Amino acid sequence: MQALADTELIITPAGKIYHLDLHPDELADTVITVGDPARVEAISKHFERIESRTSHREFVTHTGYVGKKRLTVLSTGIGPDNIDICLNELDALANIDFKTRIPKPHPRQLNIIRLGTSGALQQDIKPGSLIVSRYGLGLDNLLHFYQYQPNLAEAELMDAVLDMEKYVEKFPVRPYACEGSGALADLLSAGGIEQGITITCPGFYAPQARSLRTHARMSIQTLDAWSKLSYKGVRLTNFEMETSAIFGLARLLGHRAVSCNVILGNRLNGDFTDDPAGIVERMIELMLPRIAGLE
Repeated sequence: MQALADTELIITPAGKIYHLDLHPDELADTVITVGDPARVEAISKHFERIESRTSHREFVTHTGYVGKKRLTVLSTGIGPDNIDICLNELDALANIDFKTRIPKPHPRQLNIIRLGTSGALQQDIKPGSLIVSRYGLGLDNLLHFYQYQPNLAEAELMDAVLDMEKYVEKFPVRPYACEGSGALADLLSAGGIEQGITITCPGFYAPQARSLRTHARMSIQTLDAWSKLSYKGVRLTNFEMETSAIFGLARLLGHRAVSCNVILGNRLNGDFTDDPAGIVERMIELMLPRIAGLE
């Protein structure tokens, strides 16, 4: 196999991947991703030991231990474009030999777990609730640039989307569907946490039906109509800006991925939490032991 060109796989003089500024030895098999760089320390403060700390641009990374479980926590920044960087560079750290610049013969599978914040798309989902994403519905364009073959569940979910389009206003862009890891979703949702379909948007304002001094093409009424979407008993629950891209790239690269979001606000009824930091901390305290228990 031919070595990857310097312009394809960019390695710094220190032997680290270009954007994340990480050496392969600094990557654990289980990676927690967060959007906010400050949330990395909010998680790693629960570690018993921290091996390494790295900060480059918006990408902050801490690797350490909870008990015997080695974990990496990485801030991705906001949006699917950043996920494109992070997932590809995490995979390069795991599966490309930096000396020869050739992919390794036996791929290493990562567990990639997003702990994020989100808006609810069901009237009964209150701020402070947790949602574990079983599927992602991407309104961004990232996966359209990859050779991606939907699996059966993804194809059936898209059929459900096409059926909905007969009765409700279409999204402004062509969506795509991506399935997360069922095993990881079941682990994180134990105890009655709802699994849902999560819309991933390429922006915060018009792509999420917000209008300040502009006019969005998609309205709250459109989102309310789409809240009727379901697949095999899993309903459309929330939207944010990363999940479908994580799911799609993880599947393309042979990794397992799941997303857990705490709800900050309900977009359909206008409710918003009065304690964002507190509910994020409660999510971390609940989910970290479950993640540390992964085999």
